[in-house]
Order: sequence, then C-alpha cells, then structure tokens
Amino acid sequence: MVDQNLLDQPRQLREEDRFDVEAVDAWLKSRIEGLEGQPELAQFSKGASNLTYRLRYPDRDLILRRPPPGTKARSAHNMVREHDIQKALKPVYPLVPDMLALCTDEAIIGCDFYVMERIEGIILRANLPPGLAFDTEQARALGRSALDRLIDLHSVDIDKAGLKDLGKGEGYNRRQIEGWSERFRRARTWNVLPGRYVMDWLADHIPDEVAIRVIHGDYRFDNLVLDADDPMKIVGVLDWELATLGDPLMDLGNSMAYWVQADDDRYFRGFRRQPTHIPGMMKRSEVVEYYCDRMNLQPDNWAFYEVYGLFRLAVIAQQIYYRYHHRQTRNPAFRHFWVAVNYLLWRCRGIIRQQR
Repeated sequence: MVDQNLLDQPRQLREEDRFDVEAVDAWLKSRIEGLEGQPELAQFSKGASNLTYRLRYPDRDLILRRPPPGTKARSAHNMVREHDIQKALKPVYPLVPDMLALCTDEAIIGCDFYVMERIEGIILRANLPPGLAFDTEQARALGRSALDRLIDLHSVDIDKAGLKDLGKGEGYNRRQIEGWSERFRRARTWNVLPGRYVMDWLADHIPDEVAIRVIHGDYRFDNLVLDADDPMKIVGVLDWELATLGDPLMDLGNSMAYWVQADDDRYFRGFRRQPTHIPGMMKRSEVVEYYCDRMNLQPDNWAFYEVYGLFRLAVIAQQIYYRYHHRQTRNPAFRHFWVAVNYLLWRCRGIIRQQR
C-alpha cells in the first residue's frame, strides 16, 4: 500500500491564480472522449514561473499548465512551445508526461494553456517528506539515477528522433549569455546589485558548444517524479518550459546551481530546493566528474558553466521578484527573492576571483 503522505499533493488555490474551471471543463469534454463528472480544482503551490493545477475527475487525474498573471514575456511563458516540445519528445524519452490538449483560445481563461496526464509519485523538495529516508548508499544511487536520466536525455539522437527544429542549436552559448544578461538588465530593481562584473566576465569567456543536444533547461529533483512503490526509480520528468537544443554542459551548469551540498555556507543551505545535502549524496565536483566520464567530455573551463548556472538562476529569481516588486503578484513566497539574487551574484564573483 502506497503511503499517500509521500505523494506530491496540490494545495488550495491562491485567489489571484483562479480561473473559470467550468469553461475549462466544457472545453476539455469537447476534446477528451469519456471525460465524466465535474473536476476538483487544486493548485501546486511550489512553482514560481508557469502555474500548475490539478483537475481531478472521478475517473481521470489531469494537470493544467498556464502562464502566471501580470506582465510577462510571451517567449518566457509559451504554452504552445512547452506543449509541442513534450509531445515531440515523448516517443524517444518516455519520462515526459502524455500531452492531452492545447488551448490557444484566450476566450476560455484569458491565456493559452495545455492539459496533460498526471504522473503520480513522490517529488523531493528541500527536505525529504516525513516517512521517507535514504541510507548513504541509497542516496548516492538516487543521485546517480537522476544524473543517468539527464545523460539519457542528452544522448537522444536529434536527427533520428526528428527533433532538429526544437531550437537553433549552434551559437547557443553566446545567445544564452546575451539573452540572460539583457533579461537581468530589464528586470533589475533598485535593491539588486548591477551585476556588470559577472555579465562582463561571462561575455569574455564564452566557450564553443561541446555538442548540440536536447537539453531540459531546469533539471533538478523537484522536477523529477519518483515511483511511490520504489522511490529509487524515476518515472517522470516535468517542467519542460526551457527545453531546447543546446550545449549539454550548460544544462549541467544549470542543474549544479541547485545542487546545494552539506558543507556549503548557511545561506546557500537555506536556499536549498532539493535534498542534495543528505549523507551519501555526491558533491558537485563528483557530479561533474561522473557526468563528464559518462558523456566522454573533458571541460577545461568548468568555472564558466558554474558561474553561468548561478547567474541564470539569479536572473530567474529577479524576474519573479520583479513581478512581486511591481505588485503583479502578492505571493509572499517571493518577498525576499531580491536577497537571493544578491547572494547568487556574490557567489558568482567568488568563483570568478578564484580563476584569476
């Protein structure tokens, strides 16, 4: 019997994030055969970018994804692209959820949205849920399993899978540095550091792509679904909002920005989004070594990818804080994101100074 307390569960809706569930229900029933009854609507509260809801029908469990309210760049919250990428990837990477319906008629709830099948399971957050524990060998094995699933993604044959139109590919690294730097400049508020030192260093040290692969863009434990009966097994990978074709080492750098380990400083440990601090989990240096050995890569400038991952995370946090700062959302979870942005910029500077 699966312990229901271990499963990832939604919470009550925030008022600012409500939508017309009756309109969505009617629209879905015209497209999904056999859908009966009225759905129970709840919201997964952990997301800070696109919003995720559960539509629980008597005989069907669905997930709806939509952009957040307020001013937003359409390219950063493109539901059509997020839906289409997952639909294209599903045949070659089965951990992607099943796509069921895409709506581009803003008359339904005022924005694009899509609906997919829910993958039930355990999602790890900052701390393990009560009742779940891993010994040191299990923790290490789970970390390797997560990395292996990322390596599986980076090993997909783009041409054979017909995925060459997922992104521009060549030139990805320079586009990322230029794009995230411009986003930071646009989203910066008065209480956040200018970041020029970090942006200039990144711009001066851009490497050529080591390869062009399908990359997730936000690969971390709270986007992985673990089997409730066998938590060592990963059964789903979620949140494909940033997926594209690009340099796999840039993707790894993104993931390492979230990989907080037990001997990190107090603030970074408090910033944790996943339980990579528990005994047995690999340290970041071990993760990079394991990944590069499996992928047969030998980066001689890992500091660039590490700084990039931390800077990109700072920009994401600042974009979210910008919405809070300008009262486009009142979600209290975003109130102190500006502090995290300053910390991440400081951490980037520390890594850069070690290279001089």
